[in-house]
Amino acid sequence: MKEKFDFAGMNRREFLVCSLIGSVVFSSGIAGFPAFAETASEIKLPPLPYPQDALAPYISSRTISFHYGKHHQGYVDNVNRLIKGTEMEGYPLEKIIRSTAGNPDKTAIFNNAAQVWNHTFYWNSMSPEAQTPSGMFAKKINEDFGGLDNLKRELANAAATQFGSGWAWLVTHENSLKVIKTSNADTPLVHGLVPLLTIDVWEHAYYLDYQNQRMAYIDAFLEKLVNWNFAAQNLANVLKG
Repeated sequence: MKEKFDFAGMNRREFLVCSLIGSVVFSSGIAGFPAFAETASEIKLPPLPYPQDALAPYISSRTISFHYGKHHQGYVDNVNRLIKGTEMEGYPLEKIIRSTAGNPDKTAIFNNAAQVWNHTFYWNSMSPEAQTPSGMFAKKINEDFGGLDNLKRELANAAATQFGSGWAWLVTHENSLKVIKTSNADTPLVHGLVPLLTIDVWEHAYYLDYQNQRMAYIDAFLEKLVNWNFAAQNLANVLKG
């Protein structure tokens, strides 16, 4: 039986311990993921890793224009506004996220900062080029899930059963691959887990292209868009770290 993570059931001490663990295991970095400067006047919207129309027909240029240009940009604008004049102004994004996680007085800052990070990770979790896991990554998938098809099924189930807005993630924890889901802006970054790839299941990720057919969007993501090379390099960074 696979281990379950009950984030909602954590008390504040447990949550902060997991956050500290996350800051350690995540220090090895994410492959191809834009580094947020240690000191900066403000958080910037990272560029897309491909042209805006590169994921069509599975995700349209129109969806990207709203999702990236409006929603993602909106989170960036909000977090800069919320931290202006506070001790967090000039913090790198990950430090803002960890400094506010689990603090009810800083929920708005956490939500917007985490959504900036989650969305940047999501863009990098997709590629217009078809890929298949190979090498060490494929071996780990076989060991921990019994094959790629089983992994896809677990990711699809997590994404489809996330009630309301949220995310499905492939993560690594204690040298094992696991699939989890998080609500709203919650992120593995503060739970002692290292994310390898993610599927955004907020409605703005798919509604213009798929309307209420979330499962059709999930299938397109897993069969046509998932960036297995990104996930593989993230795993390699953890194992060599």
